[in-house]
Amino acid sequence: MISTSARLLRLVSLLSTRPVWTCSELAERMAVTGRTVRRDIARLRELGYGIESDPGPWGGYRLVGGARVPPLILDDEEALAVAVALREAALSGILGGDGAAVSALLKLRQVLPPRIADRLGEMDATFVHTSRTEEPQISHGTLLELAAACRRGERAWLSYRDHAGRDSVRDVDPYRLVHTGIRWYFVARDVARDQWRTFRADRVLRIRPTGQPAELVDPPDPALLVSRGIASVVYPLYGRIRLPHPMDRALRLVPPTIGTHHPDGPDATIVEIGANDADQLARYLLGLGTPLRVLSPDGVREALLRRTRELFEDNSGRSSQ
Repeated sequence: MISTSARLLRLVSLLSTRPVWTCSELAERMAVTGRTVRRDIARLRELGYGIESDPGPWGGYRLVGGARVPPLILDDEEALAVAVALREAALSGILGGDGAAVSALLKLRQVLPPRIADRLGEMDATFVHTSRTEEPQISHGTLLELAAACRRGERAWLSYRDHAGRDSVRDVDPYRLVHTGIRWYFVARDVARDQWRTFRADRVLRIRPTGQPAELVDPPDPALLVSRGIASVVYPLYGRIRLPHPMDRALRLVPPTIGTHHPDGPDATIVEIGANDADQLARYLLGLGTPLRVLSPDGVREALLRRTRELFEDNSGRSSQ
């Protein structure tokens, strides 16, 4: 017989994995009676977990937002993972601002056990953060709304602005969020066209649930769909660079959603990357933080040299003060 605390944690975990569970399904998974499930649901509600229920034989329980933030229990690896993720969010501005991430990280570090805090300190001492390209950033509120839409499993009303500045409204079946290292993409099925689509998350104006169930029949590989969509975009400029790394390492530095890779022997890779202009591509290459050679065009090579000189002169000026 597992303890009540362990059983409650198991119940929360199950409720988080899908939109609705019947009482009998939960009882079977947890190897308890339906009466125990109902009693544990009541205890979770007292702790602040928002759990709704529908009456009748086909009804069930669903986990929603509660009236207050309930207790959150993490094991060592989960706590470390959350701390590292918050650190990355604070440094990169991936959520559109670093205030909330910094505040959450500081609160978490105050309550971390010494064994975890020491491991985080060791990682802080070895991590090096490089600046990212100046891309449009998504607000953390919009990102959370998109993530919630994917999790709810409900059809949604999406207001979107395309690259030409045209606004449109459509019904979509939300599926996944994909981050390429530069941007967030929202993967969903366009209901009217019956097509799986990718939407740049920073161009989403708003999203609202409709209450209808989403139809996620034969969903695609979301990362592959985003990669193909990016590859189909025609850029005004393409640069070819040579990375002194084998293909697997080059793919980690420049994901396939960003460039097209070709091996150049066992220890080097040629990558073709599209950009709006030479300066934008030069900023991205500097952010890679690795030696590289620009093969073409000359404009990208000149922009990279110019930015490198500017960084060197700026650092030299600071050191002499």
